[in-house]
Formats: sequence, structure tokens, C-alpha cells
Amino acid sequence: MPDFDAGPVGSAGYARLIERHGLKVIPNWHESLVVASGVRRESVGPDGNVIETYIPVYWPGDSDFDHLEFALKNDGTNLALLGEIFGVIDADGLANFVAASPFGKYRRRLWYLYEWLTGKRLPLDDMTSGNYVDLIPPEECFTATRRRLMPRQRINDNLLGDRDFAPIVRRTAALETFIKANLDGRCADLVAKCPADLHARALHYLYTKETKSSFAIEREEPSPDRTERFVELLARANRESWREKAKLVSLQNAIVDHRYRESDYRAVQNYVGESVSIGQEHVHHVCPRPEQVPSLMAGLIAADARLGEADIHPVVHAATIGYGFVFIHPFEDGNGRIHRFLIHNILATRGFTPRESIVPVSAAMLRDQHAYDQSLEAFSRPMLEIVDYALDAEGQMTVRNDRSEWYRFPDLTRQAEALFRFVEQTIERDLPEELAFLRGYDRTKRLMQEVVDLPSRKLDLFIRLCRQNGGTLSAAKRQSQYPLLSDDEIERLEEAVRQGFASPSADENR
Repeated sequence: MPDFDAGPVGSAGYARLIERHGLKVIPNWHESLVVASGVRRESVGPDGNVIETYIPVYWPGDSDFDHLEFALKNDGTNLALLGEIFGVIDADGLANFVAASPFGKYRRRLWYLYEWLTGKRLPLDDMTSGNYVDLIPPEECFTATRRRLMPRQRINDNLLGDRDFAPIVRRTAALETFIKANLDGRCADLVAKCPADLHARALHYLYTKETKSSFAIEREEPSPDRTERFVELLARANRESWREKAKLVSLQNAIVDHRYRESDYRAVQNYVGESVSIGQEHVHHVCPRPEQVPSLMAGLIAADARLGEADIHPVVHAATIGYGFVFIHPFEDGNGRIHRFLIHNILATRGFTPRESIVPVSAAMLRDQHAYDQSLEAFSRPMLEIVDYALDAEGQMTVRNDRSEWYRFPDLTRQAEALFRFVEQTIERDLPEELAFLRGYDRTKRLMQEVVDLPSRKLDLFIRLCRQNGGTLSAAKRQSQYPLLSDDEIERLEEAVRQGFASPSADENR
């Protein structure tokens, strides 16, 4: 890297300020670099982050404030990172920078964000004229539509939340493509073409499948009682919102072992990890300090209301609140299941899923758990690099530095993209396969009854055993379960199963 004092080359924007002030932060998703020669270009890394190079004519200047303005223009709005930078720059210098061009939209945005993030007032007079400008460019990020006009800087604060919790979701090409794909319309069309009785039967199975998948992700095998309780909750998720404190507490109480029910948000430090040996933990995610949880959760609930008012796509809404919740981890137990439950709740109450239906996203997450883990680690792994924590011999964690701004202002773009992929998989695979199975089962049942009028339990068992064995009944099962049937009847029943489930989309392992 060239010497920064040698001329207008080197890191610019956020990257320059991070290096100059030695900040221990999560790097911004977009890094700018000015090079001595060549052309302007960008490269995308495997993590989706972008490095963009510029020729010297783009060099913004040498001051911190030049690079702050450059960052807003080219690197995007990173609230947590701005909060860190505002803590180390000269406030009077920033005030002079703004005063030199008070009508500039980027300088007004810096002025507003400095005061909003730090709670400190710059020595500047209120603006009395000029147009209002959006705090966040709507073409760059998903933004609120209800105007919050701030006359001091003549700024429209269109963030998705408030000072307690304000997530950022960038308008990436992937998200725009998913939005145009009309997944909710495809789901509605699939359900509309399904006979009512068939849909009712499929719905019960999908509720149960979603419940078992959600527990399986946590490596738990729920009892029949807990399974039934979660199924009932999923049915209620189609009709009422659960995004308020009292309901979240009652939800936690309903899905965990009765001995671990909580009456409020957690009062202890927690983390997500696994034991790799006696006395040694592999930490995956460090949660915010317990004293920070009430304000974070109040902000999350307020952001949920603002997202609904903004009419932001339901999947983006669900990702923002669902993943925001699990990163806050407000309870000691049950957070993962509640996180996935909230995704269903938002998709249903926002009208994405047809009434009294479900998109079993946990099944897709379980099927591709690596992708699901990556969606979680996209936030939690960088956090591990900046959180200073210690574990004692009993596995109790102490967090020794305050990184609350990174929980308050998360960039949840990658999580929104991941959830769209899971939703697409369920609509393209899980729902059609379940409906195809039930149609195949009904055809098979009719064909089998033309051969032998078996009792319902014996009929169901024959179908399952036959399909599990490649279309034929094993000799052992034939002898133990169907000794009264002739060879001819067995062969004709096997053929009925093969014909009934001839559709290639039927689930062979069901």
C-alpha cells in the first residue's frame, strides 16, 4: 500500500477512516480504493463484499470530513460504523465542514447523523430554507415511506427504525429479482388450484413438518405434547400478530420446557455455542448484554410497525424482524424457534401466504442447514472479531466491551436474500411435493381397494413399506404383516402403489 502522505492514492471513505484511527470494527460491505493508474472497476468477493477502485481524480481530500462525505456518496450508509467514527473525529471540525456548504445533502446528512447517533449538538444554527432531503437514498436501501421531517437539518428521516433499533437492508440485484418473481402469487395460485379437502389435509402435515423441522434445527426431538402446542401456535400465527413483549413472553413459555419459562427478557449474559471438550466451548454468537436487551427489543417492535407501514415486501420484513430477534437473543431458551415462528407470523399477517396456509421455511433451512448457518454467521462471525468476552470454568460469559451499536444497526441484507431463497424452495418444492403426495395417496388408495378392502391402518402401512422398499414389499414384512394375502393380491397391490405414485414429484421418502 502506498504511503498515505505521498499523494492522493490509498484507501478512501470508511476504509481510510478505519485505518487512520485504528478502529476495531466490522469492515463495511463496500471498500473504496484510489489507485495511481488504471480504470475505475469493482470486484466482488465470495462473501458478497465489494472492493471498488478509483483513479486519482476521485480522491476526496485528506481530512476526515472529506472521507466521511465520500463514504456517504460511494460506500453507503453504515450507522454502526458512523457511530464509531463520530466518537473519534473532531466535532468542531465537522461543524466547520458542514457550515462551509450547509445546503449540500451529504453534509446535512452527516450533521443529522452525528447528532442522532451521539446525542451531542453541533454548534450550528437551524436551517430555515432549502428542500428536505432523504436521510437514506430509497434507490440504495429499503426505506420507510411515512415522513419524519427534521427541520433543524431539513432531513426526512426515512430509516426503518429508531435510535434503539434501525436495520439496514440494501437493494441488491438479488433482492430486486426475488421481489419481481411474484413468489406470493405463485404460492396463492398453487393453493387455489388445490381442492379444499386436500389443502386441509396438507396443511396439518405442513404444520407438523414445520414444527419438527424447527426443533430439529436445534437438535431437539419434541414430545408429542410440545409438538401439538407448537402446531397450535403456528395456526394462530396466521391470524394474529405476536410482535409485542407480552405475547413474546407467552410464546417463549409455550414452546420451552416448563422449567425454563421466563417472565421477562433475560437478566444474564448468554451466547450460542457448543462444547468441543470438557470445559471448552466453541462460541458461535455473542449476544448483547442483558441490560441492553429491553431497549433493543423495544426498538425491534417499533421497527416492525414501521416496516408494516412502509409496505416493504413481506419477506424483507420477515427477515429483518426474524433475524434481528435471534441476534438480540432476548430469552435464555427458545430464541431460535421464536425467530422462525416470527417469520411465519409476518408472512401470514402481511398477506404473503394464503389465508390458513403456511410456507414451511424451517424444512428448507433444515434441508440446507449449511446455508442457514451461513445466514446467521454473516452477522455473528464478524461480531466475534470485535467483542471482548471471557468464559469462566462453568461456561458463564462476561462481555468486557460495549458493542451495542452493532446490534442496534445491523445490515440484514444477506439475511433477507437467504430467507427469499428458503421461501422460494418451499414454494417450488415442499408445497408441490406434499400436494402431489396426497393426490398420489388418494389414487393409490382407490386402486388398492379394487384389489382388497384392507383396513385403513394396514393400507397405510402397506403404502409406506412398499415405497420405502423401492416399490415392492419385502419378504419379511409380507410374512409378518400380510400373511393372509395371496401372492397375486400382493403383486396387484404393489402395482397399485407404483401406478398411484407415478408422478415424479411425489416424495419417495414420505
